[in-house]
Amino acid sequence: MSFEHTRVISESVKRIDARGKVTGETRYPGDIDIEGQLWMRIKFSERAHARVRDIDASAAEALPGVIRVFTSRDVPVNEYGLVIKDQPVLCGPGGDKAATDVVRCYMDMVATVVAETDDVARRALDMIDVQYEDLPAVFDAEEAMANSAPQLHPDCLGNLVARYRIRKGDMRAGWAAADVVVEGEYETTWQEHAYLQPEAGLAYIDEEDRVAVLVAGQWTHEDQEQIYHALNLPPEQVRVIYPAIGGAFGGREDMSVQIILALAAWKLRRPVKIQWSREESILYHHKRHPIKVRAKWGAASDGMLTAVESEVIGDAGAYNYTSNKVLGNAQLTVTGPYVIPNIHVDTYAVYTNNIPSGAFRGFGAPQALFAAEGQMNRLAAALNMDPLAIRLKNSIREGSIGSVDTPFPAGVTMPQVFEACGRESWWEQAASGWRLRAPAQPADPSKRRGRGIAGGFKNVGFSFGFPEHCWAGIELRGKADIDEVILYHAGADVGQGAHTALSQMAADAVGIPFDTVEIVASDTASSGSSGSASASRLTFMSGKAIQGAAEIALRKWKDEERPARGEFMYRPPPTTPFDPQTGRAQPNFAYGYVAQAVEVEVDIETGQVQLLDVVCANDVGKVINPQQLQGQIEGAIVQAQGYALMEYVVSDEGMIRNPFLSTYLIPTSLDVPPRIKSVILEYPDPIGPWGLRGMAEMPFLPLAPAIAAAIFNATGVWIDSQPFTGQKVVATLRRQGIGFI
Repeated sequence: MSFEHTRVISESVKRIDARGKVTGETRYPGDIDIEGQLWMRIKFSERAHARVRDIDASAAEALPGVIRVFTSRDVPVNEYGLVIKDQPVLCGPGGDKAATDVVRCYMDMVATVVAETDDVARRALDMIDVQYEDLPAVFDAEEAMANSAPQLHPDCLGNLVARYRIRKGDMRAGWAAADVVVEGEYETTWQEHAYLQPEAGLAYIDEEDRVAVLVAGQWTHEDQEQIYHALNLPPEQVRVIYPAIGGAFGGREDMSVQIILALAAWKLRRPVKIQWSREESILYHHKRHPIKVRAKWGAASDGMLTAVESEVIGDAGAYNYTSNKVLGNAQLTVTGPYVIPNIHVDTYAVYTNNIPSGAFRGFGAPQALFAAEGQMNRLAAALNMDPLAIRLKNSIREGSIGSVDTPFPAGVTMPQVFEACGRESWWEQAASGWRLRAPAQPADPSKRRGRGIAGGFKNVGFSFGFPEHCWAGIELRGKADIDEVILYHAGADVGQGAHTALSQMAADAVGIPFDTVEIVASDTASSGSSGSASASRLTFMSGKAIQGAAEIALRKWKDEERPARGEFMYRPPPTTPFDPQTGRAQPNFAYGYVAQAVEVEVDIETGQVQLLDVVCANDVGKVINPQQLQGQIEGAIVQAQGYALMEYVVSDEGMIRNPFLSTYLIPTSLDVPPRIKSVILEYPDPIGPWGLRGMAEMPFLPLAPAIAAAIFNATGVWIDSQPFTGQKVVATLRRQGIGFI
């Protein structure tokens, strides 16, 4: 090679998609049209729980411009689901599977109209006559667990999607050793992903007679699998391509329009397009899980934890989606990042007739850590201990045994992260230990300021024995020297800058300049499976695959093979599921660690909470692109700010009543805290490529409990249900006799 190895890792190279997105040249699924395309609209359920007795589409089909109405009878294998195939593609009579004639929530689809224009398709929807037989419904997860509750799925006793437990140590001895016991009940609610690009897609028959689906998602090959399963086609007959993706955050892990678009294009042999409105997007895609946690924690007088008991109940909604995995992660994190000798946890994922709950940034950990860190802050207050000091006394560290009775994977840095957070914010370390400096108080007597801290950990990669893998291909082109590197990879860039980071890693692995790399991405026809852009895994897993592919390609190049191509499938160390009786497991092969300190101002007259300052310490192992990394941290914090303070889905017996961004409020640029300080730590992960760890979810995890601690620090009042809206805060303050009459 005629050039020296160029440094690419840890450089803020410009994003490869930046210019197109800034200028508007980049095309998202909703921007793409094909000559002769048809338009699709969906007839959604009009009931929360009912049997579909009949669908009469004759009037709609007679409307000029309507090409076809598809119902359950048209779906070859009428089922889908990311983990459990428990949802019909289209609900109605005459399907091939039992119970596919039942709608279980308002987001179920009962028919699709394909027409020459979008306007005709929309008008035809109102002409489809659906006859329902109402069935008993249940909208509360605890009520759904009762023997008297309606059973929503065949052979699912108590409406339990999943049940887990942890039994570790001797609870009687643990409580006997406790000098202080604190109890709490914590509630979280749904959260809307609110990504910029609503669901859209285009399906057509490509030049190799495959049904090709252009759509936004998070795992091309999983979308492909669910499409070919439902259509009863061989895998090679289905192709999935991701153009630009306007955000995801877990909200595109599950199907929306993929299967129905493919079905229509395959049956009609014509291109078919769909574009949801913002209202449809909020009404008909899954949300973050509402989770209730009942917790009882004990500690000795020196602050050492002795026992933890928790009950975790998650509302899965009408279908599983990823609920069994999300609640598994909640069980793992509900004891916090601490060494606890005696643990008793029961965790339930429960079907209801609410909108399905599914993946969302943090994947159960934000809800569980809201409870765990709330309990730690209560213990600190009860023991008159500094909240950072009590955390450091109990923190997991290298070699620690986790709640599941196995050691954490090597590379535990939770103490270093806690210390960095304290040191970079408002804690002082003296001979007597860590001490929090009090904030200066405003002159206005109605305003009070407080500070709080929280931390957490989360898996990098798939958990609990779920098959984990990532493929990459690298092709080296040139004659005497490598002039060009083509990276083939299926990983989804959902706006996080993944394709830029992957290109950086490819350049470094081959030893060439960054601008020599071209990426061919997110097309099942050109790449093997990379797994999902989720679980904070994509950079970690892709880096290992890219390193392997580069090594093979370079070996071939050295042997004068031109062009030289290397392909590599990386598989990390295996994980195991929970033991059904004890919870013992080796749940993950790597983790990321985070801690946050915040300062808030509480208006005790209105209950409004203003987030003034956030210090976020995050161990990332190794920085690939500093600018993108800081963007991930700041973006996660602002998204978590919305979750903690303002975002509230109004669900009335399964129907969402605020499906607009004018009534479902998310943070704007004016709400961003005046300061977000990113403290980036680089303790290499022992098995991570270049030592890196995934980190995209971690800055989301501790913000809500840190804010709750700061509210307590300011007012002496605990807020145990999220979001902390002004109405909720002021009502709680008044009940405690705080504020103006």
